[in-house]
Amino acid sequence: MKTDVEIAQETKMDNIKNIAAQLDLDEDDLELYGKYKAKISINTWKKIKNKKNGKLILVTAINPTPAGEGKTTTSIGLGDALHSLGKKTAMSLREPSLGPCFGIKGGAAGGGYAQVVPMEDINLHFTGDFHALTSAHNLLAAVLDNHLQQGNALDIDVRTITWRRVVDLNDRALRNIICGLGGKAHGVPRETGFDITVASELMAILCLADDLQDVKKRIGSIVVAYNHAGEPVRADDLKVTGALALLLKDAIKPNLVQSLEKTPAFIHGGPFANIAHGCNSVLATKYALKLADYVVTEAGFGADLGAEKFIDIKCRAAGLKPDAVVIVATVRALKMHGGLPKQELAKPDLKALEAGMENLCKHIENIKMFGLPAVVAINRFPTDTEEEIAFLENSCKKLGAEFSLSTVFTDGSKGAVDLAGKVMRAADRESSLQFPYTVEMSIREKINAVAEKIYGADGVDYTAAADKMIAQMEKLNFAHLPVCMAKTQYSLSDDMTKLGRPKGFRITVREMRLCAGAGFIVALAGNILTMPGLPKKPAAENMDIDSSGKITGLF
Repeated sequence: MKTDVEIAQETKMDNIKNIAAQLDLDEDDLELYGKYKAKISINTWKKIKNKKNGKLILVTAINPTPAGEGKTTTSIGLGDALHSLGKKTAMSLREPSLGPCFGIKGGAAGGGYAQVVPMEDINLHFTGDFHALTSAHNLLAAVLDNHLQQGNALDIDVRTITWRRVVDLNDRALRNIICGLGGKAHGVPRETGFDITVASELMAILCLADDLQDVKKRIGSIVVAYNHAGEPVRADDLKVTGALALLLKDAIKPNLVQSLEKTPAFIHGGPFANIAHGCNSVLATKYALKLADYVVTEAGFGADLGAEKFIDIKCRAAGLKPDAVVIVATVRALKMHGGLPKQELAKPDLKALEAGMENLCKHIENIKMFGLPAVVAINRFPTDTEEEIAFLENSCKKLGAEFSLSTVFTDGSKGAVDLAGKVMRAADRESSLQFPYTVEMSIREKINAVAEKIYGADGVDYTAAADKMIAQMEKLNFAHLPVCMAKTQYSLSDDMTKLGRPKGFRITVREMRLCAGAGFIVALAGNILTMPGLPKKPAAENMDIDSSGKITGLF
């Protein structure tokens, strides 16, 4: 089979004006970036805000494995299938980060015959949103260090500075640095470091804000450090809120592209699914819901991280509610959760599949706990046997979840027609969204609710450092914020080696972080890196461009 980039390059794209016309948008609603990309004008919201919302379909997955699940590919294939059935459909997905693109994970534009295009642009610089975020984040860091250099009128305790710098690449050498070296004229020496751009609080703010004024309000509330009296120092105190918002004036506008099958796709924002909420922007989702009858969106990693945060953070903040949830899995990944080594996943093994099914079972239970209908999509591989498929289908029926096979990677929309039909039926059912905790609960009660209800933990332990930070947040009146759990994506627990559905474990919260601008508190469990590193053989080594501008090696 051809590579993703070869398939994408052979596709004849439609002019983005024609794609927009499917959603009843005209040229005045678009800010064009060439023939195939556009941003949607912020003024368009006034025209569409009173329209009835379409159906919101959330695509999530089991805990990811090196065997692969295909969540974004399934999301795009499902959107194309709904579109092929004559439904007014839009997708609302995240933008890829350059870090994973040049590292090991790959891009986030789908795969095979279920892709969004132009995939080269989407996976690289796109419309410059990530560059704008990087510049804004680092401007705040520069102003902060300049304030220290110019006399520190705010009496900032240098040891309490929480605002690091960012770059949209995987660069482990920048995780921990000392800045301000070289003498008095070159700044105040201090320990700091870099995170990847998608881990920036500004990214979370962009993806949770309602409009540019909301962005400004949230930016002003960012806590960058504390003074010697223990009081928070905010971006507003540094008088840089307006400048940061100015840098984001275009980045806040949702991007419109298309799939290989000409389905409209909003691609906007991409917060880190560990350290933040891992969903595309509220603005893009709201625009899509007003413009289409069915909107397919996705959340990062497995349902224990992405779907939980989609509901507890994004839906809570934006007043959204999914009408149905698709849980993506593969036979290969489930067998790996069942204890089968990666090199043996092509072999039939019902025993390993049955053991691994426990991971999918927990995610189905969680989606039903949220009060939402679940549809299981099995992304089929050629090595899957009929016996294995039948076992999964029977298991899902016993759990009260619809079951469908997906072959969108090789067949495009035709490979998800059955899935689309089951999703539409599920979305028509009456459902009522239920949150696992209320914002009135204490910080510990919220953390315990997620750990025990969503992960299946027996309880939560806190380090002395975490206890101290919780006390500080409570004293500063931040206890009302929802909690963003940061843990490994590979396990329901905080130990990445515990696959399947672990039992008899506890979660250890080692650190707490405040994201006052974004509007949530981060609880870190396990060793979560906010600046990934490159593998021994980065994907970047396979990429090239020829004299005609043709790209190769990009997946």
